[in-house]
Amino acid sequence: MRARQMSRSGPGSEALKGTVVPSDTTPGEAHVPDDSAPGDDPMPAHIEPCLASAAAKPPRGSSWSFEVEWEGYRLAVHIEPSREVRLLTRDGRDWTTRFPAIVAAAKQIVVDSAILDGEAVILDRSGKSDFLALQQALGGREGKDSAEFATLFAFDILYLNGQDLRHLPLSQRREILADAIDSAPPGILLSEDVIADGEAFYTLACKLGLEGIIAKRLDAPYRSGRGGEWLKIKCIQSETFAIVGYEPSVGYGGIGRLLLAAAKADGLVYVGGAGNGWTDAAGAALKTRLDARFVPRPPIATQRTGVRWVSPVLAAEIEFRGWTDDGKLRHATYKGLRDEADAAKILQLGEA
Repeated sequence: MRARQMSRSGPGSEALKGTVVPSDTTPGEAHVPDDSAPGDDPMPAHIEPCLASAAAKPPRGSSWSFEVEWEGYRLAVHIEPSREVRLLTRDGRDWTTRFPAIVAAAKQIVVDSAILDGEAVILDRSGKSDFLALQQALGGREGKDSAEFATLFAFDILYLNGQDLRHLPLSQRREILADAIDSAPPGILLSEDVIADGEAFYTLACKLGLEGIIAKRLDAPYRSGRGGEWLKIKCIQSETFAIVGYEPSVGYGGIGRLLLAAAKADGLVYVGGAGNGWTDAAGAALKTRLDARFVPRPPIATQRTGVRWVSPVLAAEIEFRGWTDDGKLRHATYKGLRDEADAAKILQLGEA
């Protein structure tokens, strides 16, 4: 068995460059192991996807491979024997018309039939998946708009040329997948994996501002649902920010969303908000403390309305998963208040 350098990698992480995986097939030739049944398996109409369970840190050992976690929409690409292509969501909804570039790419794959598992994404200029851009491209809930420039990062193959592949180990399915989509144009790319130290890969992914990584057991068959064979490890950051106001709510103790600011050299800068992380009781207690520091005008430069502004002397510890292009927190979660004396030093603010 020789080693083949993967060349169909997409953007997203420099950590994926130079990945080597085993292969004993000719590029462009989708090869199914000889001990598989010769093309007599009926093609499933829908397969519930294998889902990743959350984990605090990457697993160790050579039995795991690691991939970038793409932030988009999970799709199954069904290439029918008739050459018709269907794109199905996790729950079986038909989204074929919403991703024309992926459909066009799938029609050029040289196979008789196949089911690919992957993630539809739109990439930003740095090569990272941009979920907000994808949502905007798809438009409203009626599903009338399409993402014309979306790319499918394929990470598994479940069926090929009349043979169900789910019983095969992941390592073997990945070899078959790489060869099967070698003929695909850029609308479908291989989501490359690495067999390396998971902690190092995770650290690099977080430094690059990626959503996180996925760990997968190389010897595991494909099982629908959360069986523990796939793990997701999110990139979480934590910093302290000043609370400059809140949006009132009828629940969660009266706080719908905390508005936050970071201390910069020229003063406070609005960085977005956090809308979760507290119980009703904790929210009510926090609201009492914030109301005691009410101010009639915003302490930051903003045109927001419907906000109860407060003097920025309370600081919150916030977990988040990166920054947007316009300097706002992504997926921010409130973790608690810092001591006021420490907060004053951290934020370089005096009591108002």
